[in-house]
Amino acid sequence: MKVRLRTRLAIVTSAAVAVVALGVLAAAYVVIRYEIRNQLDLQLKQQSGTIAQQARQSGTGVLYAECAWLAAPACAQVVPADPAAPGQSKLVLPVTGATRRVAAGSLGPYYSDIVRDGRSLRMYTIPLGGGRALQAAVRSDTVEKGVEQAGLLLGAVGGAGVLLAAGLGYFSSRTALRPVTRLTATAERIAATRDAAHRIELPPHEAARGDEITRLTDSFNTMLGELEDAVAAQRRLVADASHELRTPLTALRTNAELLARAERLTPAQRDRAATALGRQLREVTGLVNDLIELARDEEPQQLVEPVRLDLLTERCAADARGHWPDTPFAVDAEEVTVNGVPARLARLLANLLDNAAKFSPSGGAVEVRLSVTTDRIDLTVRDHGPGISAEDLPYVFDRFYRSRQARALPGSGLGLAMARQIARAHGAELTAERPEGGGALFRIRFPSGGSGGVGGSGGPGGPGGPER
Repeated sequence: MKVRLRTRLAIVTSAAVAVVALGVLAAAYVVIRYEIRNQLDLQLKQQSGTIAQQARQSGTGVLYAECAWLAAPACAQVVPADPAAPGQSKLVLPVTGATRRVAAGSLGPYYSDIVRDGRSLRMYTIPLGGGRALQAAVRSDTVEKGVEQAGLLLGAVGGAGVLLAAGLGYFSSRTALRPVTRLTATAERIAATRDAAHRIELPPHEAARGDEITRLTDSFNTMLGELEDAVAAQRRLVADASHELRTPLTALRTNAELLARAERLTPAQRDRAATALGRQLREVTGLVNDLIELARDEEPQQLVEPVRLDLLTERCAADARGHWPDTPFAVDAEEVTVNGVPARLARLLANLLDNAAKFSPSGGAVEVRLSVTTDRIDLTVRDHGPGISAEDLPYVFDRFYRSRQARALPGSGLGLAMARQIARAHGAELTAERPEGGGALFRIRFPSGGSGGVGGSGGPGGPGGPER
């Protein structure tokens, strides 16, 4: 049988309070019983002293003979040490061997409980001197009845305390776990509706507590926000990818259908269709590869190693010269080492260099500069093309975003988004700027001393078709 957490907590809390309450009441009963009996013993001791003094003065052997009714302060009698001594037929209290030893002086005073005429008595035996002992007894049944009544009263209080503890335990658990109940209900709603837009709303007085439950609620709301953003980004990526793939796939289908009727085409038409089909296949392949690279953002962390960023920059610039022979690449790099994944950093630089060369005018240089200061490492890539308009600057790193200048150029619109993803995975920040003198400048800023953890994976870098 499944028991809710609130019920379990109420049971545990109530049981703990009940155990403590019953323990306290049991201790109180023991203390009350001890104190009442102790008071009775003190009273009996005082009366025994008074009776002993009277016995010594009167010399009589039996005092207060009407013990059956206990009309006197105490029922008392004098017992000789010799069992054969005369007058012992009048003794009304039980005489034992311990009583004779007290009379003989070989045993000290002691208390004992006896029953006389159906009544409970507390008896005290003390030496009287001259081979005699004094026995004094008082009624203890009233005391025992008081102890019993106290026990019943404490039991009733204990039972009420257990019930009160159960009620308070349930109320406390219900109050303390109210945010958890809201969290559970929110999670169940999200599971049922698949809508991550739900949030746990706490009343102001609960939100101001700042305890563990409140922090759990805040963390859960933050997680829901991240989940909502991730789901929205995934849907946006799928929608954008579907939109971007629709045109080249349509063109591929058209050219494939033309080639299927190759016997009706002239050789020149077949060549144009085959060339267009190959170009479109390369575009679709590049787009799919870029999408795969972006989807690798959540893959396990790669092996990070020290990377000579200046040497990597020189190598990427040399590769870019091979791809863009009409564009000069000027590199000014200071020696510096960062922690990272060489292949991913190469992909980042290749995308930025390819993007700069694409928008550079014929013969226009692409300037690459790597500088080191005490608190940061800056790597900039600048071209002298048309630059980035103010309206395009906030969206230049968005997936599939292409400015008006880039819509006529080949590419998928994923290169800069991929570059920023790689930079963030290395603890760096990639920004776009509009420098004086025109053109566009992309700045990668690494923290001084290298980067932190690196996520994602990828193979050797190459032109990825970045757009702006």
